Amino acid sequence: MANPWTGEVALTIDGQRRVLKLTLGALAELEVELETGSLVELVQRFEAGGYSSRDVLALISAGLRGGGAEMGRDQLMRAEIAGGPMAAARAAAELLARAFMLPEQG
Repeated sequence: MANPWTGEVALTIDGQRRVLKLTLGALAELEVELETGSLVELVQRFEAGGYSSRDVLALISAGLRGGGAEMGRDQLMRAEIAGGPMAAARAAAELLARAFMLPEQG
């Protein structure tokens, strides 16, 4: 079960429930991969609804790594995500929100 208090988000990929989490290392890799000036820019894109499928894929991939899953980006690109692209986008947005949310804000 995903623990929202620790920033975890659950997503079913290829029929297997995965726990995603944005660790500090995963966040640093994400900044480099997306070539953003800061994660604030990425958060703003999600808040404004201006995120791309590349953003979603990068967040899910980083969350998988942070959650300890051994799933490569190429494998994720071919994977079946329960709920489709909208579920993936919701999970990505939740990952960002939970990474920066204090427990008393939940």
